[in-house]
Amino acid sequence: MSLIPDISELLARARADLRMGVPVALTDDSGFSVLAIAAETLSAQRLADLRGLGGDPVVAVTVRRAETLKARSYDGDLARVIIPADADMTWVQAVADPSDDLNAPMKGPLMTERQGNANLHRIAIALTKSARLLPAAVVMPIEDGRGFAAAHGLTCIDHTRAAPHLADRSELHAVVAARLPMEVSEAGRLHVFRPEDGGEEHYAVEIGRPDRDKPVLARLHSACFTGDLMGSLKCDCGPQLRGALAQMGWEGAGVLLYLNQEGRGIGLANKMRAYFLQDQGFDTVEANHRLGFEDDERDFRLGSDILKSLGFNSVRLLTNNPAKIAMMEKTGIAVTERVPLKVGETAHNRGYLATKAAKSGHLL
Repeated sequence: MSLIPDISELLARARADLRMGVPVALTDDSGFSVLAIAAETLSAQRLADLRGLGGDPVVAVTVRRAETLKARSYDGDLARVIIPADADMTWVQAVADPSDDLNAPMKGPLMTERQGNANLHRIAIALTKSARLLPAAVVMPIEDGRGFAAAHGLTCIDHTRAAPHLADRSELHAVVAARLPMEVSEAGRLHVFRPEDGGEEHYAVEIGRPDRDKPVLARLHSACFTGDLMGSLKCDCGPQLRGALAQMGWEGAGVLLYLNQEGRGIGLANKMRAYFLQDQGFDTVEANHRLGFEDDERDFRLGSDILKSLGFNSVRLLTNNPAKIAMMEKTGIAVTERVPLKVGETAHNRGYLATKAAKSGHLL
């Protein structure tokens, strides 16, 4: 029946539940089931309710966070940290959130599970990440996950159906396009693209009438509220955005892809957490790792999808990031020229730019 939510719609529902502190049920083909709640939004009452079910909950964290906590990661990309019987919400949140790490560096020794299947814990972490929460979930085994979810009005996610959707990007669909006169060019046009999975929309700003048969001057720009809108001096994003648009206006043609992947794909709240850690002396990569994220969680394939949808097959790419060039080439967009975009260095972001060059390979 078409009225029944498909797996993509159920995943969108699960993300919303996790953001509100509501548990979701996860199941696999073997009959194993768990309840998962985002550690960030878990309440003391729900922790008590979980324990009241009689199981042994764990905090599932990424290997990056486990390294910071000096917790053994027997599952490779994650660790299942056992919650002591006397642990309260403060303990759980301290495992998930590094904001107080320097004040209370000794959280352990932490014990981690090494037996059993961690696939459902992996799904739980992936869901918290895609919900733009801290990548940590409190997970507890239960019997008959489907029946439990139905009895308690919870969303139930099947591992086999969900895993491919969480591993790959959602298909984008053009929603609308309209003329947008701008300071850099009165011949502007804004295209809006919406993913099938209910995630953030992405935009393409077309300057002039670029020839689809020639390489277009293009910029893949990740949303940066602090830099693009607030004029933050901690990054070079705002000057790069304005510089790219100005060059397109000067040349009379171009396309700027504005991708909603704030904070290298971790979301604005987590980006502010990273800023807090940077104020404690960590660089941008170290801060992301302490939060449990990789150096860069963005998916530049989105840009390739949009370019193809607009009819472009080759670009002159405005970028200092070789990873963007590699991804364009890998996904079928020819990069005929890298156009440097070296703007916006300040006393506040000099260290940030140096870290991007040293650890992320940016050509600065």
